[in-house]
Amino acid sequence: MKLSADLQAFSGRLGHDFAKPEILVRAVTHSSMTSPHRDDNQRQEFLGDRVLGLVMAEALLLADVNAAEGLLAPRFNALVRKETCADVAREIDLGAVLKLGRSEMKSGGRRKEALLADGMEAVIAAVYQDGGFDGARVMVLRLWGARIHNVADDARDPKTALQEWAQARGENPPEYIEVARSGPDHQPIFTIEARLASGPFEAATAGSKRQAEQAAASALLKKVEQQ
Repeated sequence: MKLSADLQAFSGRLGHDFAKPEILVRAVTHSSMTSPHRDDNQRQEFLGDRVLGLVMAEALLLADVNAAEGLLAPRFNALVRKETCADVAREIDLGAVLKLGRSEMKSGGRRKEALLADGMEAVIAAVYQDGGFDGARVMVLRLWGARIHNVADDARDPKTALQEWAQARGENPPEYIEVARSGPDHQPIFTIEARLASGPFEAATAGSKRQAEQAAASALLKKVEQQ
């Protein structure tokens, strides 16, 4: 089997030359394209998530030999979460080579964060299956790059951090309210307001509710911590 020109170029962006091209083809095939003659990438997503986790755990231990588990855990979570995987996927233009069914194509699947994140995990698995753990480690460390060394000491999820801030002061958990939605149905833009019962609030806009909520929570946490 020979890779198509777009997958050959994608393989170059990964920095891995596949001995078994069919492994990469499966990794970029979404479940919306499943057929009796075509496997999708769901099992590879499961494997890739575990490979990524091991690479990141090892990298964090080496990056800071004195860090306690309490610091390593939030850093790890920041590096392996779906948003980070999707960011890396965008940097290597994974969306352009995903094989999607017609419904996913029409709904803007190539830009969906969850779909990109899952696809990134499947690609990691493909490199692992084709080149072993060393090959996967080399690729992941190169693609994640400076993120590993720049991840904040306190890399907690902003919504969790804001809720912990509120609870420590006897407040109710923050509320998240959708205040606006724009754009076409297949690519909506959400504006979410994060609000504390004591009054402070901040709003943020993003291409998914989760992203907007996270951004609003981060902005509100910064605001109340500076007061």
